[in-house]
Amino acid sequence: MDRRVFISGITLGLLTAPLAAEGQQVGKIPRLCFLELSPGLSRSVYSPFFQGLRDLGYVDGQTITIDYLSADGQAERFPALAADCVRLKADIVVASTTLAAQAAKKATRTIPIVMNALGDPVAAGLVASLARPEGNVTGVSMMSPGLAAKRLELLKEALPRLSRVLVLSDLGDSIAAPQLQELEHATHSLGVTLLVRDIRSADDLPAAFDAGAKKHAEGLLTTAETRLSVYRNRALELAARHRLPGMYPYRAWVDAGGLMAFISYTPNLQARTAYYVDKILKGAKPGDLPVEQPTKFELVINLKTAKALGLAIPPSLLQRADQVIE
Repeated sequence: MDRRVFISGITLGLLTAPLAAEGQQVGKIPRLCFLELSPGLSRSVYSPFFQGLRDLGYVDGQTITIDYLSADGQAERFPALAADCVRLKADIVVASTTLAAQAAKKATRTIPIVMNALGDPVAAGLVASLARPEGNVTGVSMMSPGLAAKRLELLKEALPRLSRVLVLSDLGDSIAAPQLQELEHATHSLGVTLLVRDIRSADDLPAAFDAGAKKHAEGLLTTAETRLSVYRNRALELAARHRLPGMYPYRAWVDAGGLMAFISYTPNLQARTAYYVDKILKGAKPGDLPVEQPTKFELVINLKTAKALGLAIPPSLLQRADQVIE
C-alpha cells in the first residue's frame, strides 16, 4: 500500500493510566482511526485532541489502539484511507478535515465519525442539523455565523484605507463557499473588493499573488480550509515579498510571521472532540449528540510584522487584542 499509514505513531500517555473506558467489553480495546491531511499534524496542530484523550484515560496501546492515516497532503486520497478504516474494523473514526469526514461518511454509515473542529458540517452535508445530527457523524465545528466577515472587518479596521483584498481559498473544499458568500455580503458595508483565487496546490500561490499585485491588492485574507495550512510557509513568504498585510484563521499563521489572526479557540475545541469520542465509546449514539460550535474567540496581532510592513496598528485595535506579539 503506497499510502502512508502511521499505526500507533504517537505515545499518548505514560506507562500508568486509568482503566479502560467504561462501556467497553472486558478485554476489548477500542480502535480509533485518525484521518489527517499531512503527516505530523497529529503531533502539533491536533495535539490538544490527543491530550484530551489522555486526560480521559485513553492511552495508545493500553486502553485504545490508534491508527494514524495520512493523505500526504493529497485530499483525493481520503476515500482510500476511509476504506482502510473500515478494513481495520475501527470502532470510531476521527476526521481532522471536512474532506476526510465526507470520505468517511461515504465509506461507512455504521462506524461513528467524530469531527475534530471542522468547518460548517451542515453545508458540507455531514449532519442534518447542529442540534440533531442524525446518522453516524457528530463532533465539533470551529466555525460560527459571522466569523469570516468579522475577519474582514478587523482587517479593514487595521487598514482603514483598504479597498482591494486578495482572498486565498480552496474552492474544492465545501466549507469555502459559505465563507466566501459571507465575505461578499460584508464587502458592501466595508467598501472593499475581493480578489478570490482558488488554491489547490502550492504551485497555485505565486500566480495568485501576481494576480493580486496586478489588481493592486492592499491586503490578504485566507479562508479556513485545512489544505491552505499545509502551504502556510510558502503563502507567508509570498505575502512578505509582496508586502501584503494578512488576516488568517489560525494562530499558527501569526506565530510564523503573519500579521493578524481571529480564531475560534481551537485547543479547547479539540479537547471537546475527545469528549465526543469518550461518550460514543461508552455507548452514546452520534446522531443524538449535538454538534458544538465555538463560543470563545481570540484576536492575535504580530507587531513585529506590522513594523516590518511599515504599518501603525490603531491603538483601539491593539487594546482589544487577546495577545500582541512584539
